[in-house]
Amino acid sequence: MTTTATPAIALRGVSKRYRFFALDDVSLRLEPGQILGFVGPNGAGKSTTIRILMALVRPDAGDVEVLGCRMPGEQVRAKWDVGFVSEEMRLFPGATIGWHVGFVRSVFPGAWDDRYAARLLQRFHLHPEQRVKGLSHGEQVKAALLLALARKPRLLVLDEPTVGLDPVARQEVIGELMEVVRDEERSILFSSHNTLDVEQICDQIAFIDRGRIVDSGDKEAFLERWRRLSLELPETIALPEVPGVVDVARSARTAVVTACAFDDALPAAYQRAGAVVRDVQRMTLEEIFVATVMNRRKERGE
Repeated sequence: MTTTATPAIALRGVSKRYRFFALDDVSLRLEPGQILGFVGPNGAGKSTTIRILMALVRPDAGDVEVLGCRMPGEQVRAKWDVGFVSEEMRLFPGATIGWHVGFVRSVFPGAWDDRYAARLLQRFHLHPEQRVKGLSHGEQVKAALLLALARKPRLLVLDEPTVGLDPVARQEVIGELMEVVRDEERSILFSSHNTLDVEQICDQIAFIDRGRIVDSGDKEAFLERWRRLSLELPETIALPEVPGVVDVARSARTAVVTACAFDDALPAAYQRAGAVVRDVQRMTLEEIFVATVMNRRKERGE
């Protein structure tokens, strides 16, 4: 993958306070050619972070750069090469898809790709003559994505783009996004609370909860280091405290251990203590996310 000193996105120490919510010291970095999955429950701060990134909201503190441009001061220059799609965006209901295509083409004449737009229309099963008010929710999402994709921006910022899509429509969208980053200079920020989509498409992950980044890194590294162990125990055994264990759920004769830093020494430590390790399982990204969030809340006493 091509590397560069200029990231697609760089947020450093970004904070924003509202009456009942605060975004606290958020730092994110997205390199060219990567897809960053920005994962958090509803109300965690994903959309607020994206609004700051897109200069729709001014932060109280911190630095924001998009494609090497400082935001919000250089937002006009940055946004020429950014495609933004949010579930809150609405197309003009009385206009056709073809009208929208013509409008966006007129705004970005040098970047618009007619051949690519035609292919997206066919792939998404959309027709230029269709009026927006007659489209289903899924068709409106695909139409908005088409308008963002067909001008081939260097950065796509997608805020919950697959919400409300049926499984087939979601797969169509995800497949097209995976095609985008075959170009190693293009990047995607993919915000979602759907970890299945994120696990399928993203190579970098950032977890956010209650306005704070709780963990971030390479997706494969997350999946590799988290494990769940099933133990069988004598009733009198005291389990040792082992580094890298974030949770132990114990009953009289069994225990389930969740580890965030698994290696071969972990089951060996429990075996030396007298436990029988019945199973060691990999965890899904959703299980990892939930365990990470719950552990950080416990550490902060929340």
